Amino acid sequence: MPRYKRLGDILIAEGVITEEQLQESISCQVKEGGKLGEVLIKLGYVTEEQIVIALSKQLAIPYVSLASGKLTPALDQNLENLIPYDFSIRNLVLPLSRSLNSLTVVLFNPLDLILVDNLKKLTVCEINPVISTKTDILKAIEAFYGKDKLFREAIEAARDEEDDGLKELSAEETDLSLDKLIAQAEEAPVVKLVDLIIRQAIEENASDIHLEPHRDKFALRYRVDGVLYDMPSPSSSLYLPIVSRVKILSKMDIAEKRLPQDGGFMVKMRDKLIDLRVSSLPTIYGEKIVLRILDKSRVPLELAKLGFLPQELELVRKGIDASYGLVLLTGPTGSGKSTTLYAALNEMKTSTKNIITAEDPVEYRLDGINQVQVKPEIGLTFANSLRCFLRQDPDIILVGEVRDMETAEICIRSALTGHLVLSTLHTNDAPTAVTRLVDIGIPSYLVVASLRLIVAQRLIRKLCFECKEPVEIREGDIPSGLTLKSPIIYKAKGCEKCNFIGYKGRTVINEVILVDEDIRDAIHKGVSSVEVMTVARRKGAFTLLESGLKKVEEGITSLEEVLSVVAI
Repeated sequence: MPRYKRLGDILIAEGVITEEQLQESISCQVKEGGKLGEVLIKLGYVTEEQIVIALSKQLAIPYVSLASGKLTPALDQNLENLIPYDFSIRNLVLPLSRSLNSLTVVLFNPLDLILVDNLKKLTVCEINPVISTKTDILKAIEAFYGKDKLFREAIEAARDEEDDGLKELSAEETDLSLDKLIAQAEEAPVVKLVDLIIRQAIEENASDIHLEPHRDKFALRYRVDGVLYDMPSPSSSLYLPIVSRVKILSKMDIAEKRLPQDGGFMVKMRDKLIDLRVSSLPTIYGEKIVLRILDKSRVPLELAKLGFLPQELELVRKGIDASYGLVLLTGPTGSGKSTTLYAALNEMKTSTKNIITAEDPVEYRLDGINQVQVKPEIGLTFANSLRCFLRQDPDIILVGEVRDMETAEICIRSALTGHLVLSTLHTNDAPTAVTRLVDIGIPSYLVVASLRLIVAQRLIRKLCFECKEPVEIREGDIPSGLTLKSPIIYKAKGCEKCNFIGYKGRTVINEVILVDEDIRDAIHKGVSSVEVMTVARRKGAFTLLESGLKKVEEGITSLEEVLSVVAI
């Protein structure tokens, strides 16, 4: 038996391809040229990973992958200087570890003897080759030489700079010279570090950046898909220069540390303009800074793309198609209410309608819509804006939030006089919005007459499509009282594409009540919110829990995620 097996024979022995598929591929190779593996992939008989695994067996070279965790270079062996980035990306090689004079290197083409010889000359080491797919090698190169490395370098460079001037700066130093602080905020290491903090957050699809001073450390956290994650933290001695740099960019007063401040700035990344809204809050250890990242390109401002179930979307569209009435979005802060309102405005926007909004703040700028930034400090409140709007001949009015009796009263009056009014309200579910308006001071008969649509909303994380795994539901796996139609649901696992979290992206779950005569009768009779929801369910509405369970059955999210967001 020959010691060296051919690639085709290995693939057949492994049951990956048939003899007929191999002969067809060889014929195609003879006609068109190229390698047999490339032809097999082109014909769709094998994947890139199957070819590389077969090559590994053919050449007796170990196979490694990102999923196995073995395609991660050692961080303390100066490997990036041993094989420079340009050489690595050009030749698809990556150093993994070094032991004395032996260097383990992953290669896409270990049969390239000239490349192996060049590696020996470049590193002055004996090369111990391993093999992987082109896709995994490229990702590993980017992770090693790219943003993560730059981020670590920036932190280390800034720490090194402490020895040359950035020494022992802490939140307790109240006598620090303002001129000196500004100068330190403009130092190259601090500028580079702040730029990389923002850039990495955008690349990680973070919605917020938290810079938090504590007693003995300076914490950096990103909020991704609604969950906060710790990041490598700069030295606490860099706290003041970093915060000052952010405040300078945001056009905030860097000398004012006793009062909260708001500001903002824009950055350009890959030809995209991204808004950053900045808020400072004085704490006992110094100012806490939060940067909200508003990337319009990441947010689909279309109702059909937000994640509504078909029945829910139909009810929402019926509600906003009305020529007048009050449309309310309810839910806690961060539940996506503003995004849903923007998507609704986008759908209703035409050249024949005059749309005016009063917002605090204006999160996304929409063409064809007149948006007003509320400024309470100069008297431009929601209520005052609304009074002015009614003299501007509006068809549709959006009010950022109903906060008080005055604003609620004007919204109701506008809805009753031929305008479609959209706003948000902080309640736990849709029926409770009625109770909330009555508690504010609006008579129930006016609430009944004006309400057109109520939508309660929450955001839940979506399972990573690449790694989610099916599980069979067993007795005791789900809380009593809940039922699922399918015996198979999915749970989070974690892979390289989702940073081993198991979730990637978010979607909405909703409770949609289209207020018709039956709902009005129920409200007018003064029934409880539970009874109002019972009437709505008879007309096709889902509760938040039912909406979430539908997405569990469809494999969009996990049962654990839904139960963590919605109370049973």
